[in-house]
Amino acid sequence: MALFGSSNSNNQKQQIMDQVKSELAMANAQELISKLNDKCYSKCIPVPGSELSLSEQTCVSKCIDRYIEAWNKVSEVYLLRVQKESQK
Repeated sequence: MALFGSSNSNNQKQQIMDQVKSELAMANAQELISKLNDKCYSKCIPVPGSELSLSEQTCVSKCIDRYIEAWNKVSEVYLLRVQKESQK
């Protein structure tokens, strides 16, 4: 019976870990979107209007691409560092 309880406890722990990972991923996505809005909007749209000009659209698109590339690289390096630290 103890094994059953242990297995159930492990399942609960895994469910909690999965939930935390999911919430962390959501928080990271929200932060990314917020930063994209702040950085790219202020850089590419000097005067807000009812429509984006072609140059503003191009600027926003390139800004988002570069920001996501940088975000992914930083995340990759951070995860590698965390993995190395956890192996020590």
